[in-house]
Amino acid sequence: MGNYIVFDLEWNQGKSVKEKDGKSLPFEIIEIGAIRLDENMNRTGEFNRLICPQIYKKMHKITENLIHITMDDLKSGDDFVTVIKDFLEWCGENPIFCTWGPLDLTELQRNMDFFDMKLLSDRPLPFYDVQKLYSIMYEDGKMRRSLEHATDSLGMEKDSAFHRALSDADYTARIFVELDKKVLYNYSFDNYVTPKTKDQEVHIIFDHYAKYISREFKTKEELLADPEVMGTKCYLCNHPLRRKIKWFSINGKHFYSVSVCKEHGYMKAKVRVKKTERDKYYAVKTLKFITEKEMREVKAKSEKKKY
Repeated sequence: MGNYIVFDLEWNQGKSVKEKDGKSLPFEIIEIGAIRLDENMNRTGEFNRLICPQIYKKMHKITENLIHITMDDLKSGDDFVTVIKDFLEWCGENPIFCTWGPLDLTELQRNMDFFDMKLLSDRPLPFYDVQKLYSIMYEDGKMRRSLEHATDSLGMEKDSAFHRALSDADYTARIFVELDKKVLYNYSFDNYVTPKTKDQEVHIIFDHYAKYISREFKTKEELLADPEVMGTKCYLCNHPLRRKIKWFSINGKHFYSVSVCKEHGYMKAKVRVKKTERDKYYAVKTLKFITEKEMREVKAKSEKKKY
């Protein structure tokens, strides 16, 4: 088992998005901070580096006001590739990444891609979204709180300023080690790198739902015609199901249906159609059992617009 790497990033942006070789960089990372934990949640190190910007040479006002870093501060930093190589070496083998929210791992890989570095995985990368885990353990699983709110609610001492990479990583690590180990089964996937082949697709069953991340398709129409993407089997008994409510969509991006399993009841399917970094399409499908009341609510929505 690898180390838990709880990390946080700060980034800057420009007035327009820079592009290179078909790759875009809306946010350039300028600081990384991390706490390393062993398998027993003991701290074994910390990492904190400023990064000298190569793309956006002026500090955006919003960024400067939020994190209180100036361009003069960043001049002492190394370039992005050097810092990230050092960071990944510090992480050790098979690191398990943990972040507050889903954005940091995506932006880290986007920056690595822009600077022609080897990415962290050739498929969706599992990680722990501590913000989501906090919500599952202490709230309804849907609410997303700020890092400061979470530290306040847990009565933690606020001994360093928020919105700096190392301090935010430190607060996130403190919350992470307080979580019940049962909650850790609810890991997330970073989809910056999407599956290219069927063997890279993700099929996983959690406590209360199942998730499927499809391979890439050239067109949305091809994706929506795929029998695995739009098929519905019971994820508990693997039996094909009779559709109670046919597929429909209200916005053209999210598609819904409800099927019936004789043994397990009504199962709601949701397919989210997403675009890859290279303008192809993939789907994230979730399957979840629902009550008859919830089924009727879905049916009411379906009568507004059919797929």
